Amino acid sequence: MKAAVLYAPNQPLVIENIELDEPQADEVLIKTAATGVCHSDLHFMEGKWMCPMPVVLGHESAGVVEKVGSAVTNVKPGDRVVVAFVQSCGACDNCITGRPNLCSNGQSLNRMGRVKLNGQPLPQFAGMSAFCEYQLVSNKACVRVPDGVPMEVAALVGCSVMTGVGAVTNTVKLQVGQTVAVVGCGGVGLNIIQGAKLAGASRIIAVDLVESKLAAAKEFGATDVVDASSGDAVAQVTGMTGGGVDYAFEAIGLMKTAQQCFAMAKRGGQAVVVGMLPLMEELTLPAAGISFLGEKGIVGSYYGSTRQTYDMPWLMELYRQKRLKIDELISRRYELGQINEAYDALKGGEVNRSVIMF
Repeated sequence: MKAAVLYAPNQPLVIENIELDEPQADEVLIKTAATGVCHSDLHFMEGKWMCPMPVVLGHESAGVVEKVGSAVTNVKPGDRVVVAFVQSCGACDNCITGRPNLCSNGQSLNRMGRVKLNGQPLPQFAGMSAFCEYQLVSNKACVRVPDGVPMEVAALVGCSVMTGVGAVTNTVKLQVGQTVAVVGCGGVGLNIIQGAKLAGASRIIAVDLVESKLAAAKEFGATDVVDASSGDAVAQVTGMTGGGVDYAFEAIGLMKTAQQCFAMAKRGGQAVVVGMLPLMEELTLPAAGISFLGEKGIVGSYYGSTRQTYDMPWLMELYRQKRLKIDELISRRYELGQINEAYDALKGGEVNRSVIMF
């Protein structure tokens, strides 16, 4: 089967033929229908985050169940499913207290040697390696897709929608009437904006350098926009709000924007880091904001604090009710052989979200 292989950082992906094993007892073989072109994969492609290589990346997908292992009961061949990239054991303290995205045993669930290139084993990225025509995944990663939800829509629920909306509804549990700033209006940022609108935020301030992204932010629910290329974004946000917002969400993955979000939060407010900050760098913050003078906080949000079998169905139901914009997120559709072109468009800021269609 064909897959896009990354051999080394800062090199184009190469379309190769790879092999997958048959599913074991608790595994599912999925024929990929759609995979999102996500910035998180780009971090590995550019060497900002590291993983063993060569590797097949991709973590935002949906497809059709082809085969199931002998112990699988939650899905069957022919089912349409979202594939969640969180692997959870279901038995550790985090899993049983409703935080499966932080599963203590997640790393031990990773499978090696089940994906091969020229007979040599490849690591399975995010437990799925979705830049491939087929995926071998844990049955716990599968969430059924209801009628009326296209596969490309379901794929985006698998990452950008869940990550963005969940950061608002799960990680910080935004209250009606609170105020929000969102720094970075790509696929995840637009979903943070949607989540804030759904939760009843009184003011949603979108911050970006690109005019087209600020225009998109308005369409997705931003009440105000700040063009960071035209002046100090922190000063603009704090000036508009009389001191800052309740929550400032970082949706890019840069130390500078994380620091800006902390500065945008008012006394008693919080910065929420949703983007993937560079792994080996340190984030420094002013002591006055953290101390008794400010009582400000900063928190990370991993995958929207998802409980995938609970959260993804209601996100897809909101889409069916036309209360959640997902079709409008998709700027372009590509074939697998065009994946490098798709990433060039992402790096150039040309798209909200692109999807590889199989």
